[in-house]
Amino acid sequence: METVLVEDVLHRFLLERAGVRGVLVRLGPAWREVAGRADYPAELRDLLGQALAASALLTGNIKLDGALSIELKSPHALRLLFAECTDQGRLRGLARWQPPLPQPLALSTLAGAVMAITIGHAERGQRYQGLVELSQPELAGALEGYFAQSEQLPARILLAADGEHAVGLMLQKLPDEGGYDAVSDEDGWSRVLHLTNTLGHEELLALAPEQLLYRLYHEESVRLFDPRPLSFGCSCSRERVEAMLRSLGRVEVEAALAAHHDEVEVICEFCAQRYVFDRIDTEHLLSDSANAASPTTAQ
Repeated sequence: METVLVEDVLHRFLLERAGVRGVLVRLGPAWREVAGRADYPAELRDLLGQALAASALLTGNIKLDGALSIELKSPHALRLLFAECTDQGRLRGLARWQPPLPQPLALSTLAGAVMAITIGHAERGQRYQGLVELSQPELAGALEGYFAQSEQLPARILLAADGEHAVGLMLQKLPDEGGYDAVSDEDGWSRVLHLTNTLGHEELLALAPEQLLYRLYHEESVRLFDPRPLSFGCSCSRERVEAMLRSLGRVEVEAALAAHHDEVEVICEFCAQRYVFDRIDTEHLLSDSANAASPTTAQ
């Protein structure tokens, strides 16, 4: 029977014999929606796909309320790389660049670049942010270093992307208190690493999740949990755009109205949703802002 490739899905699993937990993410339509938003050079497109898969991958073993994002800012030709996955499994991402991009596009060569992982609900003020050291050329290696430093738990991460798919695999050794008899199998972690290292990028992109896990770990007592669906989605809204316009202030909004025939148009870079405000709209929201900022007489 032919295996049907299930796309846009996150699988959590356990390798019970070795005492290792894992997450496997496979993106298809969701990734193509993001990749199709701009004419990305192939190497940048693939890096963005890896970051998008990684943003979902990192949600696999945490309790998430809000979103997890991976963001790179750089003073070089690669100005910005951003990928995000929400607690509802909605994904979005983009990159900003100017030619020529460095060849090869290695993170370790981007002097002055900063990469951060942000977790939490920004609107509620609940955020945790950690910096990722960019001493490794590839994103997977940089994220492995982040886990070694922040969690003191070894992690193995594989990422691959092309124009059609973006895939990520993450393995972590369970702590001794995890309830699994990993102590009695001292070779478990090294054995799993050896098996994982036999997997090439082409196989990672081509194999269905169940095929891939069986191909690698069929002797390790794989326990596969229910899959979690993923999809492209954007958190933009008219209310958020209104808040942005209020933050600009009356002078800038009035200048935008004058320059664009009494209309302000804002287009979301992630999903291309258009938000249009005429002079009446902007006067209403700016007046609301002024009223909210006015002190009251009652104390």
